[in-house]
Amino acid sequence: MLGGDVVAMWDVALSDCVYRIQFSHGTTTGRRIVYVNGQEVVRRDRMFKLVGRETFSVGGANTRASVLIEAVRGLAYEYSLQLEGRSLQRFTADLQDQTCRTWRVRVDGEDCRVVLEKDTMDVWCNGQKMDTTGQFVDDGTETRFVFGEHECCIKATSSGKKKGRIVHHLLLDAASAQ
Repeated sequence: MLGGDVVAMWDVALSDCVYRIQFSHGTTTGRRIVYVNGQEVVRRDRMFKLVGRETFSVGGANTRASVLIEAVRGLAYEYSLQLEGRSLQRFTADLQDQTCRTWRVRVDGEDCRVVLEKDTMDVWCNGQKMDTTGQFVDDGTETRFVFGEHECCIKATSSGKKKGRIVHHLLLDAASAQ
């Protein structure tokens, strides 16, 4: 149950799910509460120091997260979220560029989120880790999995550029889902 002093909220897209993180800060009571998807994960009562940080884990990979509380003027406070020691914006940019590829597609009339973790080649569909099989093909690799009644494939091929960047394409029933 969320308290009445929620002062900050962030939506964090990790590979397994999009998490809503909320922070409650009672400046008169000294209470700090962190909620992840509505569930209380940290509670501190009677904190005499009103600034600082609250650290916790989020997601299936236990991503380290911290809410930073800073005084800005008088009795006003500023709240920011860090993930793995980086700001939310920086973490999200790094996650998208380096470690994950995310597609939002419509399957059978419903919005779906498919995430490929590039470092492990794990595939997640709407927060559920999929059973996959990988194979090498002439122009790269294919990672195959079944989502509902649909045969899916993530093709990894070279971009053909000097930097050697790999391009990932999602195919749903052999058709591009870009």
